[in-house]
Formats: sequence, structure tokens, C-alpha cells
Amino acid sequence: MIYNDLNKSERRKEMLSAFDKLLTIMDELREKCPWDKKQTTESLRYLTIEETFELSDAIVEKNNDEIKKELGDILLHIVFYARIGSEENNFDIADVINSLCEKLIRRHPHIYGDVNAENEEEVKKNWEQIKIKESNGEKTVLSGVPKSLPALVKAMRIQEKARGAGFDWEKKEQVWEKVEEEMNEFKAEFNVNEEKIEKERAENEFGDLLFSLINYARFLDINAEDALEKTNKKFIKRFNYLEAESKKDGKELGKMSLAEMDKYWEAAKRL
Repeated sequence: MIYNDLNKSERRKEMLSAFDKLLTIMDELREKCPWDKKQTTESLRYLTIEETFELSDAIVEKNNDEIKKELGDILLHIVFYARIGSEENNFDIADVINSLCEKLIRRHPHIYGDVNAENEEEVKKNWEQIKIKESNGEKTVLSGVPKSLPALVKAMRIQEKARGAGFDWEKKEQVWEKVEEEMNEFKAEFNVNEEKIEKERAENEFGDLLFSLINYARFLDINAEDALEKTNKKFIKRFNYLEAESKKDGKELGKMSLAEMDKYWEAAKRL
């Protein structure tokens, strides 16, 4: 729903009223519902992770209805954690929001202070420098990357944070040279006699190759995670077609030759 400037004030009141209603419902559920009463921050953790991935799926699918629904689920979790925090006299939702507001103001001195930042890169660099200052030197540039992030996303965040600290290639051509270098090093680990392959060394070189490809994608403004997920979905769609159509023709996947399966695969690509 889109709102013009004339009713922004009214809509803001509706937003605040909706948030107040959510807080009221959360209080009631926590006090009356057997399941909600039982939950802890630990028990909610895995559910929150699941909801985050469901939001990610909706974003990739560009499904706005699902995005709205999944954002609601995540908001519920945030309010839930805050309610538990208030019960333990640690923090409540006001503390969460006020802390966030203070951080946003502090980390945007180009908006709320006298620092100049003419572009996105300068903003990111300032952000990382401020984070380090806030920790009184206890945190490093890369310490803010969660250990439990999936490896591909973690590589992207590592590279972004390193860039924010000024550690990066100057031109994409330099990165492509690195990709080729890592590809050659990976290939060098293989021998005609497969028994001579050193798996650990080959694995290390493959990791280096992937890292450099992710780096190159960043220079092309390609989100490596999104790109791979789109390929995953494309493969699933084509394979499902192969499976369904071959079944219609009375064939079994395990008994088909690669050439037979490839005909269905090509048909799926054409579709």
C-alpha cells in the first residue's frame, strides 16, 4: 500500500498503534498460552534462523506477500526476545529500540554530525572505523562477522569489511588475474594418476578459487549468494521436469542413460 505526503502523519499513528497492539498480544500470549509461556531465548534461536531463511527465499522469489508475512514473523521474534529480556530484568523493547537509534545516529556522522561522506564506500569505511572505536580496540575489523554464517555469505561479508578498512583491489582486472592464478594452482594439484591427488591441498586451493570468484563477483556488483541460489532453483526446476516427464513416458531415472536424461534436460531448458 502506497501513501502520499498528505496522510503520512495519520499513517504514522496507525503504525504506532499497530506496534502497540503487537506488544499487547505478546504480553497476553506470554501470560496465557502454554507454548509461548514455555519458550526461552535458546528455544527461539533455531526458529529465528528458520524464519530468516524463509524471508531470504521470499526475497529471492520477489514475492511481496511472502516478504510481508516473513517480516512479521521476524518482528514477532524480536518482540518475543524483548519480552523475555524484560522478565529477566535485562532489557525491554524500548531499550532495544533506543539502543538501535543511538547506534544509527552515532554511526552516521555524515547525517547527524560534521563528517563528510560523498559516496557509499566512504560511508562503509566510516562505519567500520566507528565500530572499532566503540569497542575500545577490543574488536578487530573482521570480528563482527558471525562465525555461524554460511561459508559463502561469510566470504562476502569478510571481503566487504576488509574493503571498508581500505584493504581491497583497485581494479576488477586485478581480481580476475587472481581468479586465473587460483584456477591454475587448483589444476596443478591434479595428476593423471588420481591416487597422487592430495585431497587437503586440493581442497585448500578450491577454497581459494571460490573466494577469488566471490571477490570478482563483488567487483561486478553481483551478489554471489543470490546468483548461486538462482542457479540452485533453476537446476531444481529443470530436474523436476526431467523426473516428471520421464515418469510420464514410463521411464525410471536410475535406469536411464545420461543421453536419454539429457534430452529431457534440454527440453526443460527450452521451456
